[in-house]
Amino acid sequence: MDAAAVSARASELPDDPGVYQFEAGERVLYVGKAVDIRDRVRSYTDPRSERIRRMVEAAVRIDFAVTDTETQALLLEANLIKRHQPRYNVRLKDDKSYPLVAITDHDAPRIEITRDPEDGATVFGPFTDKGRVETVLKSVRRVYGLRGCSDHKYRNRDRPCLDHEMGLCTAPCTGEISADAYLEDVESAIRFLEGETGVLAEPLRRRMGAAAEEHSFERAAALRDELDAVEAFHGGGGDAVVGRGEEFVDVLGVASEGAEATVARLHSEGGKLVDRERHRVDAPESGAGTGAVLAAFVPQFYADRPLPDALLLPERYDDPDLDRWLDAEGVSVRVPGAGREATLVELAIKNASRRVGEADPTGELARRLGIDRIDRIEGFDVSHAGGRSVVGSDVVFVGGDPDKRGYRRKKLEETNDDYANMNLLLRWRAERAIGGRDDRPDPDLLLIDGGAGQRNAAREALAETGWDVPVIALAKAEERVITADGSRTWDDDDPALHLLQRVRDEAHRFAVQYHRTVRDTVSTPLDEVPGVGPELRNRLLGRFGSVEGVRAASAEELETVDGVGAATAETIDRAL
Repeated sequence: MDAAAVSARASELPDDPGVYQFEAGERVLYVGKAVDIRDRVRSYTDPRSERIRRMVEAAVRIDFAVTDTETQALLLEANLIKRHQPRYNVRLKDDKSYPLVAITDHDAPRIEITRDPEDGATVFGPFTDKGRVETVLKSVRRVYGLRGCSDHKYRNRDRPCLDHEMGLCTAPCTGEISADAYLEDVESAIRFLEGETGVLAEPLRRRMGAAAEEHSFERAAALRDELDAVEAFHGGGGDAVVGRGEEFVDVLGVASEGAEATVARLHSEGGKLVDRERHRVDAPESGAGTGAVLAAFVPQFYADRPLPDALLLPERYDDPDLDRWLDAEGVSVRVPGAGREATLVELAIKNASRRVGEADPTGELARRLGIDRIDRIEGFDVSHAGGRSVVGSDVVFVGGDPDKRGYRRKKLEETNDDYANMNLLLRWRAERAIGGRDDRPDPDLLLIDGGAGQRNAAREALAETGWDVPVIALAKAEERVITADGSRTWDDDDPALHLLQRVRDEAHRFAVQYHRTVRDTVSTPLDEVPGVGPELRNRLLGRFGSVEGVRAASAEELETVDGVGAATAETIDRAL
């Protein structure tokens, strides 16, 4: 985009608080927050640095989202940075985000807490205190009876589920409430989430009074606590923290080298250090200052964690919105100049400095494979027993660490062909990515557990679907790395090889675990045989390979299995 295009787009934008996104095709380049979206976007007609100039030139469109408050804009910005990992933002290399409340776009809408709302859903938030949101959501369901079940559980029911018995759902699935009446309750819940606190607070207050009159004091106390949470829900952007003194203090230190920074966090409880940890942070260009790193790290890191009573920092960041948020949450932010607190900050900086300059396996792997950047790796493996109970695994590593929320698994067709199974697994993943049905970002690298045959099968699936992602394999026998250029062996102490081994082994573990689950839950004729339980059934199948193998075995052969005596062998033989 040029300056004229940016200016024209800015004139179309609202002057409300919110976030804006510079995008190139399907890729988000940059996410920013603003008190006034229109003014902030207009400022990009004269970029403040060469980096920003490159970003603006690469963008083809600017999207936006309006929020009620500047605090919500701050939290939404952190959510979107974590979801899209924009190239031009400072990014904390984990994948947590703030919870949202979503009401789905169904005939009978579902209400839920989520970090990845469905398309078409009405979304509220984000919020930092998930516990409070859960309390309020339960109150919403108790008062208005909105369903919280999955679509799978909702469909084709012939009687209400336990939620209806507990008073949490009016059971639109079985017609216990009319469609029109249910939608009226949905609208009431939306009014509360939009800020009309009395819509929910008044019914709770009446119930609390009724419980007290009936001398149900425990229930009245529980309703009082719910009412307190409901009435505080919309204060401070949906999250207010009651002051607790300074029992919990976090000390942050920053060390930078090039485009990589490390933030060390020391956590103190009751005046004693109880935890130390380090986190890598990617900056879009070299030389990002300590203040810029902290301004990005703090909202992203505390997405899924309770805020401390105090933050001790090596220097101030320049972000008034972040200051307002932390102040509203009751967090004291200090840059100590001397004394014990300054000593703790120095210790945090030393902890951060230890990480800078250490071997970077993702960077080394990218260099070896000739790829610009490898942050997100997906590993695949297939597990089965002679072509039965065939399953595939898809595990995710981000920044060199497993991201278990991104794990997926898939039942595959019953075939004793490892190459065909791998082709099916990768075709499933690729088609979901291309069709926009996978809520995860595309990986930078695919790793196949196997040799050249498995890699070729995976590559064929990618070529046939048009999903363009680099794919390699790691063969167990000699730990050979299989790429498009052939097979190679890396040194045993190579950090890049260690990373591939971790991804490969985790994909294998996850596949085997799922295979055992599927195998153990498959119903067979053995389940109907008196005296044959799940453990004995599995031993029989393990010994003879299949039900047909058990059927063909003689009574004497059956008795060779642990737990099978003459009487049981005769029963099995007669039943099969």
